[in-house]
Amino acid sequence: MKVLLKRALAGASVALALALTACGGTTAAGGSASSSASSGGSLTVFAAASLTATFTELGHDFEAAHPGSKVNFNFGGSSDLVSQLQNGAPADVFASADQANMTKATSAGLAAGTPQIFATNVLEIAVPPSNPAGIHTFQDLTKPGVRLVVCAQQVPCGSATQKAAKAAGLTLKPVSEEQSVTDVLGKVISGDADAGLVYVTDVKGAGGKVSGVTFPGSSSAVNSYPIAALKASKNASLAQEFVDFVRGSQGQKVLGDAGFGAP
Repeated sequence: MKVLLKRALAGASVALALALTACGGTTAAGGSASSSASSGGSLTVFAAASLTATFTELGHDFEAAHPGSKVNFNFGGSSDLVSQLQNGAPADVFASADQANMTKATSAGLAAGTPQIFATNVLEIAVPPSNPAGIHTFQDLTKPGVRLVVCAQQVPCGSATQKAAKAAGLTLKPVSEEQSVTDVLGKVISGDADAGLVYVTDVKGAGGKVSGVTFPGSSSAVNSYPIAALKASKNASLAQEFVDFVRGSQGQKVLGDAGFGAP
Protein backbone atom coordinates (compact mmCIF):
# COMPACT_ATOMS: atom_id res chain seq x y z
CA MET A 1 0.00 0.00 0.00
CA LYS A 2 2.84 2.44 0.87
CA VAL A 3 4.51 1.77 -2.51
CA LEU A 4 1.28 2.50 -4.38
CA LEU A 5 0.81 5.73 -2.40
CA LYS A 6 4.34 6.93 -3.22
CA ARG A 7 3.80 6.21 -6.90
CA ALA A 8 0.53 8.15 -6.90
CA LEU A 9 2.17 11.17 -5.26
CA ALA A 10 5.09 11.08 -7.68
CA GLY A 11 2.70 10.97 -10.64
CA ALA A 12 0.79 13.98 -9.31
CA SER A 13 4.04 15.95 -8.89
CA VAL A 14 5.09 15.25 -12.48
CA ALA A 15 1.66 16.29 -13.78
CA LEU A 16 1.82 19.55 -11.82
CA ALA A 17 5.30 20.32 -13.12
CA LEU A 18 4.21 19.71 -16.72
CA ALA A 19 1.20 21.98 -16.23
CA LEU A 20 3.37 24.80 -14.88
CA THR A 21 5.82 24.41 -17.77
CA ALA A 22 2.98 24.56 -20.28
CA CYS A 23 1.88 27.85 -18.72
CA GLY A 24 5.35 29.31 -19.36
CA GLY A 25 6.36 29.56 -15.72
CA THR A 26 10.09 29.27 -16.49
CA THR A 27 12.40 30.13 -19.38
CA ALA A 28 15.58 28.12 -19.73
CA ALA A 29 18.64 29.38 -21.57
CA GLY A 30 18.28 28.47 -25.21
CA GLY A 31 14.51 28.02 -24.82
CA SER A 32 11.92 29.18 -27.28
CA ALA A 33 10.70 32.17 -25.24
CA SER A 34 11.52 35.53 -26.79
CA SER A 35 13.87 38.02 -25.14
CA SER A 36 10.92 40.34 -24.57
CA ALA A 37 9.69 37.88 -21.97
CA SER A 38 12.80 38.40 -19.82
CA SER A 39 12.28 39.70 -16.34
CA GLY A 40 12.71 43.43 -15.91
CA GLY A 41 15.58 45.13 -14.19
CA SER A 42 17.85 48.14 -14.30
CA LEU A 43 20.96 48.44 -16.46
CA THR A 44 23.75 51.01 -16.35
CA VAL A 45 25.53 51.37 -19.67
CA PHE A 46 28.85 53.21 -19.96
CA ALA A 47 29.13 54.39 -23.58
CA ALA A 48 31.39 56.64 -25.66
CA ALA A 49 30.18 60.20 -26.10
CA SER A 50 29.77 59.72 -29.86
CA LEU A 51 27.06 57.16 -29.11
CA THR A 52 24.86 59.56 -27.12
CA ALA A 53 22.06 60.00 -29.66
CA THR A 54 21.97 56.46 -31.01
CA PHE A 55 22.23 54.68 -27.66
CA THR A 56 19.59 56.94 -26.12
CA GLU A 57 17.25 55.86 -28.90
CA LEU A 58 18.25 52.21 -28.55
CA GLY A 59 17.72 52.43 -24.81
CA HIS A 60 14.09 53.41 -25.35
CA ASP A 61 13.67 50.65 -27.95
CA PHE A 62 15.18 48.09 -25.59
CA GLU A 63 12.88 49.13 -22.74
CA ALA A 64 9.87 48.79 -25.04
CA ALA A 65 10.98 45.28 -26.01
CA HIS A 66 11.69 44.34 -22.38
CA PRO A 67 8.76 45.52 -20.22
CA GLY A 68 9.84 46.44 -16.71
CA SER A 69 13.44 47.16 -17.70
CA LYS A 70 15.21 50.51 -17.34
CA VAL A 71 18.42 51.52 -19.12
CA ASN A 72 20.54 54.29 -17.61
CA PHE A 73 23.50 55.75 -19.48
CA ASN A 74 26.81 57.34 -18.58
CA PHE A 75 28.25 58.97 -21.70
CA GLY A 76 31.80 60.31 -21.88
CA GLY A 77 35.25 59.92 -23.34
CA SER A 78 36.13 56.22 -23.52
CA SER A 79 39.35 56.72 -21.58
CA ASP A 80 37.48 58.47 -18.76
CA LEU A 81 34.87 55.73 -18.67
CA VAL A 82 37.53 53.03 -18.34
CA SER A 83 39.13 54.92 -15.46
CA GLN A 84 35.78 55.09 -13.70
CA LEU A 85 35.25 51.35 -14.17
CA GLN A 86 38.74 50.57 -12.92
CA ASN A 87 37.98 52.64 -9.82
CA GLY A 88 34.91 50.57 -9.06
CA ALA A 89 32.07 52.51 -10.68
CA PRO A 90 29.05 50.19 -11.00
CA ALA A 91 28.04 49.34 -14.57
CA ASP A 92 26.58 46.48 -16.56
CA VAL A 93 27.76 47.21 -20.11
CA PHE A 94 30.68 49.12 -21.64
CA ALA A 95 30.72 50.40 -25.24
CA SER A 96 33.99 52.01 -26.33
CA ALA A 97 34.81 54.16 -29.36
CA ASP A 98 38.02 52.23 -29.92
CA GLN A 99 39.61 48.89 -29.18
CA ALA A 100 42.49 50.35 -27.16
CA ASN A 101 40.27 51.43 -24.27
CA MET A 102 38.28 48.22 -24.38
CA THR A 103 41.59 46.36 -24.10
CA LYS A 104 42.26 48.28 -20.88
CA ALA A 105 38.93 47.02 -19.56
CA THR A 106 39.55 43.41 -20.54
CA SER A 107 43.11 43.50 -19.18
CA ALA A 108 41.70 44.66 -15.86
CA GLY A 109 39.35 41.68 -15.85
CA LEU A 110 36.23 43.82 -16.15
CA ALA A 111 34.61 42.30 -19.23
CA ALA A 112 32.48 39.17 -19.20
CA GLY A 113 33.46 37.27 -22.31
CA THR A 114 34.99 38.57 -25.52
CA PRO A 115 34.01 42.11 -26.60
CA GLN A 116 32.24 42.31 -29.96
CA ILE A 117 32.61 45.02 -32.63
CA PHE A 118 29.23 46.60 -33.42
CA ALA A 119 30.09 49.71 -35.49
CA THR A 120 32.82 51.75 -37.15
CA ASN A 121 33.32 55.50 -37.53
CA VAL A 122 35.62 57.92 -39.33
CA LEU A 123 36.66 61.52 -38.82
CA GLU A 124 35.23 64.61 -40.48
CA ILE A 125 36.05 68.28 -40.08
CA ALA A 126 33.24 70.26 -38.46
CA VAL A 127 33.08 73.98 -39.21
CA PRO A 128 30.50 76.71 -38.50
CA PRO A 129 27.86 76.93 -41.27
CA SER A 130 29.46 80.11 -42.64
CA ASN A 131 32.94 78.50 -42.55
CA PRO A 132 34.67 81.83 -41.72
CA ALA A 133 38.19 80.38 -41.82
CA GLY A 134 37.69 78.90 -45.28
CA ILE A 135 38.42 75.31 -44.35
CA HIS A 136 38.09 73.05 -47.40
CA THR A 137 40.88 70.51 -46.93
CA PHE A 138 42.71 68.79 -44.09
CA GLN A 139 45.78 70.91 -44.87
CA ASP A 140 43.72 74.08 -44.34
CA LEU A 141 43.68 73.21 -40.63
CA THR A 142 47.32 74.29 -40.46
CA LYS A 143 46.72 77.78 -41.86
CA PRO A 144 47.84 80.65 -39.59
CA GLY A 145 45.13 81.95 -37.32
CA VAL A 146 42.83 78.93 -37.59
CA ARG A 147 41.32 78.07 -34.20
CA LEU A 148 41.39 74.29 -34.34
CA VAL A 149 39.97 72.11 -31.57
CA VAL A 150 40.64 68.38 -31.31
CA CYS A 151 40.22 65.54 -28.82
CA ALA A 152 43.02 64.78 -26.38
CA GLN A 153 45.31 62.01 -27.62
CA GLN A 154 44.13 59.43 -25.06
CA VAL A 155 40.56 59.82 -26.27
CA PRO A 156 39.64 57.67 -29.33
CA CYS A 157 38.87 60.66 -31.57
CA GLY A 158 42.20 62.20 -30.51
CA SER A 159 44.10 59.03 -31.35
CA ALA A 160 42.39 58.94 -34.74
CA THR A 161 43.30 62.59 -35.29
CA GLN A 162 46.97 61.84 -34.65
CA LYS A 163 46.88 58.95 -37.13
CA ALA A 164 45.23 61.10 -39.81
CA ALA A 165 47.74 63.92 -39.31
CA LYS A 166 50.66 61.49 -39.50
CA ALA A 167 49.28 59.94 -42.68
CA ALA A 168 48.97 63.41 -44.22
CA GLY A 169 52.46 64.42 -43.07
CA LEU A 170 51.08 67.40 -41.18
CA THR A 171 51.56 68.81 -37.68
CA LEU A 172 48.39 70.17 -36.18
CA LYS A 173 48.49 72.99 -33.63
CA PRO A 174 45.12 73.02 -31.88
CA VAL A 175 44.15 75.81 -29.51
CA SER A 176 42.39 73.26 -27.29
CA GLU A 177 42.31 69.50 -26.66
CA GLU A 178 39.04 68.17 -25.26
CA GLN A 179 38.17 65.05 -23.27
CA SER A 180 35.29 64.00 -25.51
CA VAL A 181 34.20 64.46 -29.10
CA THR A 182 30.98 66.14 -27.99
CA ASP A 183 33.07 68.85 -26.31
CA VAL A 184 34.91 69.46 -29.58
CA LEU A 185 31.64 69.73 -31.46
CA GLY A 186 30.26 72.07 -28.80
CA LYS A 187 33.11 74.54 -29.29
CA VAL A 188 32.50 74.65 -33.04
CA ILE A 189 28.77 75.18 -32.53
CA SER A 190 29.35 77.95 -29.98
CA GLY A 191 31.75 79.77 -32.29
CA ASP A 192 34.76 79.25 -30.02
CA ALA A 193 36.51 77.30 -32.78
CA ASP A 194 36.87 77.69 -36.53
CA ALA A 195 37.14 73.93 -36.99
CA GLY A 196 37.04 70.73 -35.00
CA LEU A 197 37.91 67.14 -35.82
CA VAL A 198 34.93 64.98 -34.92
CA TYR A 199 33.21 61.91 -36.37
CA VAL A 200 30.97 61.88 -39.42
CA THR A 201 28.13 60.85 -37.11
CA ASP A 202 28.61 63.98 -35.00
CA VAL A 203 28.34 66.26 -38.02
CA LYS A 204 25.22 64.44 -39.22
CA GLY A 205 23.67 64.50 -35.77
CA ALA A 206 24.28 68.25 -35.37
CA GLY A 207 22.02 69.04 -38.30
CA GLY A 208 22.48 72.55 -39.61
CA LYS A 209 24.45 73.70 -36.57
CA VAL A 210 27.72 72.80 -38.33
CA SER A 211 28.91 71.94 -41.81
CA GLY A 212 31.12 68.97 -42.58
CA VAL A 213 34.31 68.84 -44.62
CA THR A 214 35.36 65.35 -45.63
CA PHE A 215 38.97 64.51 -46.42
CA PRO A 216 40.60 61.45 -48.06
CA GLY A 217 42.93 60.77 -45.13
CA SER A 218 40.04 59.89 -42.83
CA SER A 219 40.21 56.33 -44.14
CA SER A 220 43.60 55.95 -42.48
CA ALA A 221 42.03 56.21 -39.04
CA VAL A 222 38.88 54.11 -38.92
CA ASN A 223 37.68 53.51 -35.36
CA SER A 224 36.03 50.21 -34.49
CA TYR A 225 33.53 50.24 -31.62
CA PRO A 226 33.50 47.19 -29.28
CA ILE A 227 30.86 46.40 -26.67
CA ALA A 228 30.85 43.96 -23.75
CA ALA A 229 28.78 43.00 -20.74
CA LEU A 230 30.71 43.46 -17.49
CA LYS A 231 31.53 40.86 -14.85
CA ALA A 232 30.31 43.10 -12.03
CA SER A 233 26.81 43.34 -13.52
CA LYS A 234 24.04 42.48 -11.08
CA ASN A 235 21.79 41.61 -14.02
CA ALA A 236 24.12 39.63 -16.28
CA SER A 237 21.40 38.11 -18.43
CA LEU A 238 19.76 41.44 -19.23
CA ALA A 239 23.19 43.03 -19.82
CA GLN A 240 24.00 40.42 -22.45
CA GLU A 241 20.59 40.92 -24.03
CA PHE A 242 21.36 44.63 -24.41
CA VAL A 243 24.67 43.76 -26.10
CA ASP A 244 22.85 41.39 -28.45
CA PHE A 245 20.18 44.05 -29.11
CA VAL A 246 22.81 46.59 -30.19
CA ARG A 247 24.42 44.04 -32.50
CA GLY A 248 21.07 42.82 -33.84
CA SER A 249 19.09 44.07 -36.82
CA GLN A 250 17.25 46.84 -34.98
CA GLY A 251 20.41 48.17 -33.35
CA GLN A 252 22.33 48.08 -36.61
CA LYS A 253 19.59 49.99 -38.40
CA VAL A 254 19.62 52.80 -35.84
CA LEU A 255 23.41 53.00 -35.99
CA GLY A 256 23.45 52.89 -39.79
CA ASP A 257 20.85 55.64 -40.06
CA ALA A 258 23.07 57.81 -37.85
CA GLY A 259 26.05 57.36 -40.19
CA PHE A 260 27.99 54.60 -38.43
CA GLY A 261 29.66 51.99 -40.60
CA ALA A 262 28.99 48.28 -40.30
CA PRO A 263 31.26 46.17 -38.06
